[in-house]
Amino acid sequence: MEIIRKPYQGVWNIVRFNWPFYVVAGFVILLVIGIAGYFSGLIYYFLLAAAFAAFFGMAVSLLVSHYIYDRSGLYDFDWLDGLAFQKAGSALTVNAGFDETTEILQHKFPSLRFSMADFYDPLLHTEPSIERARKIYPPKLEVQPVNTADLPYGDQQFDIIFVLLSAHEIINPKERVLFFSELKRVLCEGGKIIVMEHLRDLPNFLAYTIGFFHFHSHAAWTKCFELAELKLEREEKQTAFISLFILTKK
Repeated sequence: MEIIRKPYQGVWNIVRFNWPFYVVAGFVILLVIGIAGYFSGLIYYFLLAAAFAAFFGMAVSLLVSHYIYDRSGLYDFDWLDGLAFQKAGSALTVNAGFDETTEILQHKFPSLRFSMADFYDPLLHTEPSIERARKIYPPKLEVQPVNTADLPYGDQQFDIIFVLLSAHEIINPKERVLFFSELKRVLCEGGKIIVMEHLRDLPNFLAYTIGFFHFHSHAAWTKCFELAELKLEREEKQTAFISLFILTKK
C-alpha cells in the first residue's frame, strides 16, 4: 500500500509539537501591539515594528518548514535512487523519539529488512517537543529503545543505516562521537550510513533565526565523523536547508 503524507503534515506537526511557543509568542505580539496604543511617535512605531518582525519571523519559519517537509519531495526519498548503496539486506533506522520515515523507507525498499532504534533519553535529550511528539505518535512496539554509547546489535550487522533528522538531538559532542563509533561497529564492510540534518548555517539562520542554535555546524559534524573514524564519502544538499552526509568505514 502506498504511503501518502497529508499536504500540510510536516508544518502541522511542528505547530503541534511546539504549540506552547506559538501561544506565548502570539500573546506577546498582541500585548506589544496593545501597549503601542498608549504611545505615540517613535515609540509607537518601534513597538509596532518589533511586533511585526516577531510575527514575520514566525511566519517565515513555518513557510520554510512547509516547503522542506511538505513541498520539496524530501520525504518521497527519490533522491536516494541516485545513491549507490545495497538495496537488499539489513537496514537500521535510528530516531530520537519520533519516527516518520521508516514506514516510507520500508515501502520504497521492500527488499531491505528493517530494524528500528530509538535513542531518546529524557535525562540527556531534553527537547520538550519530543515528549509532545511521543504522546501524539506513540513509538511502535517493534521500535527498540537503545543507549547511544552501547547499541544492542552485533558487529557488522547492517548493510545500511539511516540517521535522518535525529542525531542533532545529541547535544554533548562526546556522546555524539560515541554514538557514531557504535554505528561504525554495527555497519558491515562496504555499508553506508546516511545522515540527514539541518546545519547551523546562514540559510537556517535566515529561516529559523535563533532556532538555528538547535542544530550543529558543518565543522562540528565533520569533526564528529573524523573522531568516530568514519569516512565522509559524499555530501550534498537536499534544499538549501538540509544537508546529506554519506559515511562509510575507513
